[in-house]
Amino acid sequence: MYETYPDEQIEERRPPIVVQVAAVIGGVIALCAFVLSVLYFYFVQPPADFPVNSEVEIERGMSVADIAEHMKRAGYVRSETLLYALLAYRNDPARILAGRYVFEGALDARGVAAHLTEVGPDEELVTLTFPEGIRVTEIASIASDTLDDFNSATFLSFATEKEGYLFPDTYHVPLDFTAEELYDLMLSTYEEKQAARADMIAAHPLSEYEILILASIIEREARSEESMRIVSGILQNRLAIGMALQADASIEYVLNKPLNELVPEDLEIDTPYNTYLYPGLPPTPIGNPGLMAIDAVLTPIESDYFYYITDDSGEFHYAETYDAHRRNIAEYLR
Repeated sequence: MYETYPDEQIEERRPPIVVQVAAVIGGVIALCAFVLSVLYFYFVQPPADFPVNSEVEIERGMSVADIAEHMKRAGYVRSETLLYALLAYRNDPARILAGRYVFEGALDARGVAAHLTEVGPDEELVTLTFPEGIRVTEIASIASDTLDDFNSATFLSFATEKEGYLFPDTYHVPLDFTAEELYDLMLSTYEEKQAARADMIAAHPLSEYEILILASIIEREARSEESMRIVSGILQNRLAIGMALQADASIEYVLNKPLNELVPEDLEIDTPYNTYLYPGLPPTPIGNPGLMAIDAVLTPIESDYFYYITDDSGEFHYAETYDAHRRNIAEYLR
């Protein structure tokens, strides 16, 4: 005869509720992992109509998200989200260069990401380096010496009035880059860099254009970050009381001669760029400043200095009064 148990004894022999919940959760996790692996396998595969031997262009300034969306829309990957993840977390998106890419065979998403970051564009790119403070005329000269289809006259016709807004940098561009394309690229790069400083520019007593004018002078007058910020404070002290800036760099711009070749007679030339004769800022920037000079205008080192000189070794000497300034000249510029 079989032995029976009360209901409560049978209930006690079932697994505890925690164990049951854990088992359910484990099953759900296993199922999710299986589904995700199936989805990954599907989306990582190349599309059936992968555009072999056709060109796709990556434009300068595109973000990783832009590139992923662009490649999905052009038919190179099944999922822009997967490509974004591969570029952002597995490959180095900073290595993606602007240009035209050609895929000679169908690649899965991992291969597309590797091609973009490791193989690079199919066309030949050349390097253009424009140092901080460079003038529009110098930009045109460098570009015309390097690019096949660059027209200096065309570039100067619309770039001259944008002196100060063309961002100095190292650019990698196609050999057939035109004057219009280089102008657009340098101007858009400036706008991109300045976007992060928009609030500081808006809050500054000088307008954006005046900031560029002062930054272009500082670019020529100083070299290190510290000296730029101190000189910036000095020049802004002078502007605040209506004192002439007395910056040799603005005269250099008009005469087109190096600072170390200026003679006393040059300081008497009658031009609005002569900041010895005319207080305030010159009418335009005297070059295209870099970020360090622009930031020096936005965040100057405040002091009671109104004068500065640079000795033969490049060291700066500052003074609060004209008498102290004359002593510095006698001591360091003998």
